[in-house]
Amino acid sequence: MTLARVFEELVGPEAPVEFAAYDGSRAGVPGAGIRFDVRSPYAVSYLVHSPGSLGLARAYVSGYLDVGGDMYTALSTMQQVFSDVTPGDKLKVLGEVMRDPLLRAAVSRRLDPPPQEAPFSRVPAWLRHSKRRDAKAISHHYDVSNTFYEWVLGPSMAYTCACYPEEHSTLEEAQFFKHDLVAKKLGLRSGMRLLDVGCGWGGMVMHAAKEYGVKALGVTLSKQQAEWAQKAIADRGLSELAEVRHLDYRDVTETGFDAVSSIGLTEHIGKANLGSYFSFLYGKLKPGGRMLNHTITRPDNLAPAMKPGGFINRYVFPDGELEGPGYIQSQMNDAGFEIRHQENLREHYARTLDGWCRNLDEHWDEAVAEVGEGTARVWKVYMAGCRLGFERNWIQLHQTLGVKLDAQGKSHMPLRPDWAS
Repeated sequence: MTLARVFEELVGPEAPVEFAAYDGSRAGVPGAGIRFDVRSPYAVSYLVHSPGSLGLARAYVSGYLDVGGDMYTALSTMQQVFSDVTPGDKLKVLGEVMRDPLLRAAVSRRLDPPPQEAPFSRVPAWLRHSKRRDAKAISHHYDVSNTFYEWVLGPSMAYTCACYPEEHSTLEEAQFFKHDLVAKKLGLRSGMRLLDVGCGWGGMVMHAAKEYGVKALGVTLSKQQAEWAQKAIADRGLSELAEVRHLDYRDVTETGFDAVSSIGLTEHIGKANLGSYFSFLYGKLKPGGRMLNHTITRPDNLAPAMKPGGFINRYVFPDGELEGPGYIQSQMNDAGFEIRHQENLREHYARTLDGWCRNLDEHWDEAVAEVGEGTARVWKVYMAGCRLGFERNWIQLHQTLGVKLDAQGKSHMPLRPDWAS
């Protein structure tokens, strides 16, 4: 049986894609907007030994499988056409594959994962989130190339969900609005002190300093991020107010901050450490100080917080864990924060990812030259898949605002929110 016939057995002859294989066989709709090319029998080996999204990702990242056309559309289409495929169908097709001598030989050889896969991402939970291991996990994802990130993220260098004030706002406008929304929720004013944990390339730190006259300290475990941010701070004449350190947040010694922002760090903390994490941030605040937590969440707490064997954990965010918004809020509450506001920006993250995907496509050749084709492919499929996840409500993004009450139980909050929502 040819690979094209195998494809037709799984999804039917009228699937709205074009399929081509190294054996010369073809299936699907000729000239369709989406095309899958199986360039080697080793692609089938990855699919058999690592079924599902991990096998597909390994085959694509290694170059044994190519996808022509828009990646988001390809993933969306294949999610739809494979939705009715049963385990029995897969076993039947596997049996057909094993009758082909070339495929049987390829499948019998278990391939090593592509080098972009983090070798340390599959360990017991009790070994995760030491300072050394967290630094290694963060470096795997963020110390790729500042130039690469500049192409993908755009001038804002903000690698977190933007907030689109209007239907036709640009990515840059939405990132500015996001930083300003955080600043307003925190009630920032000139002369205040802000601690921004997991600060990335310093976007929030520089926004607080430039737009509000706030003395802002940011910390990140990525050395490349810290170096880029410190140069950007100096270039913009903000050195008297803004600072970014290459530092674990747990090693911040200063206290008495007026506000704390955590934008995209909680996903890296781990469920077992959330209580101590929020307690640490609570201890950094003055009475009446506010903390804004901005994090990716999941719609419920019914499934495991992480998939150790999944594509995201192995290739993108080693040791990453997502919790439901209610659990995040309860951990903040138990650490002492009074919760004052929460909102879901799920649709905004889908739009943000769409912008990043378009940026990568526009700089594809430069990106491949900068970081290698395998890493560029990881990013292409990861961002497109995440966009689909936010659109389908498989994942969400929540901002939760808490306040540290003073000794008399006063919040020093306005009677009604005074920020744009």
